[in-house]
Amino acid sequence: MKRLSFLLLAAVLLTGSLVTSKAAVAGEPARQVAKAVPTEVYYFHLSRRCTTCQTVEKVSQEAVNEFFAEAVKKGEVTFKAVNLEDKENKALVKKLKVQGQSLLIVNGQDQINITDKGFMYAMNEPAKLKAEIKAGVEKFKK
Repeated sequence: MKRLSFLLLAAVLLTGSLVTSKAAVAGEPARQVAKAVPTEVYYFHLSRRCTTCQTVEKVSQEAVNEFFAEAVKKGEVTFKAVNLEDKENKALVKKLKVQGQSLLIVNGQDQINITDKGFMYAMNEPAKLKAEIKAGVEKFKK
């Protein structure tokens, strides 16, 4: 009886190891089941904005378009300026737990808050802000 059980188990294992998919035999890559989550750069602002606030938005959008043009075309990276005072944005504001003006890089449930760097660098050192945005987006692209 033990020998019969052993032979049956061996036959099942052997049969399972011999079965391969068409894609594997043909050398095709396996299909991805889940679509990759896009990385989104959000600038949350109020209706009344000072020059610095406007510059944070401008430099951030430039960075996304400059460094990630192909990914933007594919929808893999986006930039969105969001008015905190518009009712249509309340759900997004709540979802991301935004409390005030913010510059966020978001990928699914993960986010990087670079608000302080946005306001520190936008006016006088825009290249540094662009580098921060580039580094943040690239963290999620790996």
